[in-house]
Amino acid sequence: MIARLRGTVAAIGEDDAVIDVGGVGYLVHLAPATLQRLPGLGEPVELFTELQVREDDMSLFGFLDAADRTWFRLLQTVQGVGARVALSLLGTLRPHELANAIAANDRATLSRASGVGSRLAARLISELKDRVGSLPQAGEPVPAMLATPDGAAGDALSALLHLGYGRADAFAALARVQARLGPELGLDMLLRESLKELAP
Repeated sequence: MIARLRGTVAAIGEDDAVIDVGGVGYLVHLAPATLQRLPGLGEPVELFTELQVREDDMSLFGFLDAADRTWFRLLQTVQGVGARVALSLLGTLRPHELANAIAANDRATLSRASGVGSRLAARLISELKDRVGSLPQAGEPVPAMLATPDGAAGDALSALLHLGYGRADAFAALARVQARLGPELGLDMLLRESLKELAP
């Protein structure tokens, strides 16, 4: 198993790069977001990698963060998600954004990734919602909150959605407010504090 590469960037393609490690060039498949963060040609780089061996192919996938590699593995446990779709998801959403979208039942955000339709997004939510809390997340995860909030929280979520905020962002803001100020807040306070969280 090749778990990590440390070398220099020898070449950059459309969806891959060649990493020179001691004179040996490794072809590594990368998400578009990872390619954008890659250093320039000849620059040093360290990648966390996942080697996949098929009957007629060996592919090496690379990630700048260990959290991305963990998510890459997890996503492929869902039926219908192969390496390319998992890479597409990680190229579209950072791990904390994936966790937030799954916790918020936000199919639309997950469906932004190429190859992910509404049905697959629903399957991702269904199969991963109980597992995302224990995963590494580069960024700010959603504190614990009901996947479908009711009462004042449900009304506040509905109001934020009507104001044009995305479900995952609104859900995350509400969850942070409840974690900070308590779960028994009234609608006015929830909305006011959530809008502060969402302010740029």
